[in-house]
Amino acid sequence: MYSSGWPAGAAEPQHGRELAQALGSVHGAPSQLASLSLAHCSSLKPRPELEHQASGTKDPCPEPQGPSLLMLRALQELDLTACSKLTDASLAKVLQFPQLRQLSLSLLPELTDKGLLAVAGGCPSLEHLALSHCTRVSDKGWAQAASSWPRLQHLNLSSCSQLTEQTLDAIGQACRQLRVLDVAMCPGINMAAIRRFQAQLPQVSCVQSRFVGGADLTLTL
Repeated sequence: MYSSGWPAGAAEPQHGRELAQALGSVHGAPSQLASLSLAHCSSLKPRPELEHQASGTKDPCPEPQGPSLLMLRALQELDLTACSKLTDASLAKVLQFPQLRQLSLSLLPELTDKGLLAVAGGCPSLEHLALSHCTRVSDKGWAQAASSWPRLQHLNLSSCSQLTEQTLDAIGQACRQLRVLDVAMCPGINMAAIRRFQAQLPQVSCVQSRFVGGADLTLTL
């Protein structure tokens, strides 16, 4: 696992300078990385050209300059938890990893259904996906994205406040290999919906459902 490299509680490098140096200076090695954690890198932010593209401004030089996640073609695990400056536009541009198996986008306040669909298109091989506290993702996004992830086995949707039983229905129909689901603290999902979901997918061994419908309960088979 390659990580950002500074101790917990220490000041982050200004604008990710150390990360950029690490990706740009190790000859031949970065492109072979299989696992990378950038969790809690609040200084990690979209490149200016991505914002131009999102706003409709045509950039005559669209290719990113300098080190980029796009260099890491062998990546299989990526943690972007709490990288709070990331937007739908930046995720759509950067998350293009057909072989990626594990991804965390938890605690991204700017992630919406548009970003979810971009991730679904760019990372179709996901087996583990964490979207905890992504409060702008809705049933509409999942209705379109779920079919892109037939290999999904572990899914964390805890504290996604806009989700309802419609998302469970979409996941139940499309993600037939699912084994573990976390919908704790999702106010729009009740215990009746969870029971229907488990009847639909009996192979699901664990549904974390703390404080769903007022209950504090974990269903384990």
